[in-house]
Amino acid sequence: MSELSIRLVPRVAIIVLSLLGVVLLGACAKPEVRKFKFVWPEPPEKPRFHYERTLYGTGDIMGEKSGKEKWMEIATGQARVSQGFNKPYHVAVHKGRIYLSDTVAKKVMVMDVPNARSYSIGDKRDRGKLQKPIGIDIDGNGMVYVADVTGKRVVMYDKDGKFIRGFGEGESAALNRPSGVAVNAEGTRVFVVDTGGVTANQEEHRVRTYDVATGKHLFDIGTRGGLEGQFNLPLQAAVGPDELLYVLDSGNFRVQVFDQDGNFIRKFGKVGRNYGDFARPKAIAIDPDGLVYVVDTAFSNFQIFTPEGNLLMFIGQRGASGMPGRYQLPAGIDVDEDGRIYFVDQFFRKLDIFRPDYTPEGTGYLVTGEKAPRTETWDASIPEDVEDDEVKAKE
Repeated sequence: MSELSIRLVPRVAIIVLSLLGVVLLGACAKPEVRKFKFVWPEPPEKPRFHYERTLYGTGDIMGEKSGKEKWMEIATGQARVSQGFNKPYHVAVHKGRIYLSDTVAKKVMVMDVPNARSYSIGDKRDRGKLQKPIGIDIDGNGMVYVADVTGKRVVMYDKDGKFIRGFGEGESAALNRPSGVAVNAEGTRVFVVDTGGVTANQEEHRVRTYDVATGKHLFDIGTRGGLEGQFNLPLQAAVGPDELLYVLDSGNFRVQVFDQDGNFIRKFGKVGRNYGDFARPKAIAIDPDGLVYVVDTAFSNFQIFTPEGNLLMFIGQRGASGMPGRYQLPAGIDVDEDGRIYFVDQFFRKLDIFRPDYTPEGTGYLVTGEKAPRTETWDASIPEDVEDDEVKAKE
């Protein structure tokens, strides 16, 4: 070995050991960083929600391969089939089954998580074929309702995807741009958000109401405008446990609340950049406690309100990495029976799932197929910091 080599060896060893130390320190620090960033609110506040998992396709619900699956893969050469999301838009969840509309795939992807199986709705050449599915809702009986904006109708299926009937077919019941759908828990009335157009003479900004049993059009809620009970480009709607209808009146930057006969009850929200304001509201959901979740694409988050419109907290911010809680083009949202939140981002083609602190880890429909035990209730008091108008909801 040359004298130069002898002099270099200690230096190389020092560099290698230093780099190894950095890697080891980074590995040790990672769990703490993850724990800090992936709960909301962040420490030292009491966590209300925990990041649980992200789905990018149907294969993400399958779990580890069984011995039989591995043997069959070797014997037949056929690997497990997994389909990724193309352009996910909206999501609805019922007892562990996740229904995700995909506007590019032109179907609804169904992921039955407890049973580790998946299938699709609306892609068969029959009366239930979809053209551009957007909004989804599910009634208490597990019936599925899909707003097909290109097909100009809402299509009803059973939980396994069998076509039942369509709404909006026929001159008196016709729909222009159905973007959202909401159904009451009993499955007797379906409310279809007909968004309307942006031209000055386009007045059909409304919610059309149908009888589920017959498909008959019953009545409309709203016309175009900014007064109470009027809409400007409404997008989505949801029925709460209080049996009231919450309509996301996107162009008026507010949520309007009605009874199921269409009578105006209250409203909340305004345009702005502060906590509790709206800039580009896109979707709405309501949890079992009646709390209201509103997605705002401009803020890259969703805000959580009391039924009266008082802001409790928000989750999410803009980010280029696609990490949990980071979004570029958020769209649909839903909350299941156990309080888990399902949040769609179109840019990253993902579905983030958050677990509420009151639902113990490893429990609930999504995991066991049975309702989770509840450890506590929400404290609906308004945190002092979110009442400060000087604090912005957007980074």
